[in-house]
Amino acid sequence: MKKSDVILSLQIWIKSFVVEYNICPFAKIAWVNHDIRIEVSEADTEKNLLNDLKTELEFLVNDETIETSILIHPYVLQEFYDYNEFLSDADSLLIEMQLEGIFQIASFHPEYQFSGTQPDDVENYTNRSPWPILHILREASVEQAVMSYPMVDQIPVRNIDLMKRLGRHKLQVIMKSCKKTS
Repeated sequence: MKKSDVILSLQIWIKSFVVEYNICPFAKIAWVNHDIRIEVSEADTEKNLLNDLKTELEFLVNDETIETSILIHPYVLQEFYDYNEFLSDADSLLIEMQLEGIFQIASFHPEYQFSGTQPDDVENYTNRSPWPILHILREASVEQAVMSYPMVDQIPVRNIDLMKRLGRHKLQVIMKSCKKTS
């Protein structure tokens, strides 16, 4: 699989799902302004992925013009349980690098499952992506966006309602279309 195909499929997902359906009301501005950096990790082990995450965090520390970064890792953590366990290592890395409170990591995975849900529940699609990804966000930007958005606590409720209206079949079609490559 080519890096360009992996990036293209993620770009399709952002544009045709996240932005088009307003899953994250803050994503459109970042997308339109080209403030999203997308990198593909070649890591095939968790240790190598953690090193790539560290490198990406260092890059963001040194380049404050980049608002948000998405680190796609198509070769490791394909199982959601393993991915979910890895998130604590990612958070520990933020602490180790003294970046807690500066950056946060949002999680998206093809098999994402919220606690208390069944694997095929439609609300899980709000955090499903074509590839496992670590989405690095600047906390100051998140705080600013949250403060300027009315009823931010209703976003998850609205998204769950949307997922139910779209239905599992439509969501599966959308996700499948994102995996198409050039």
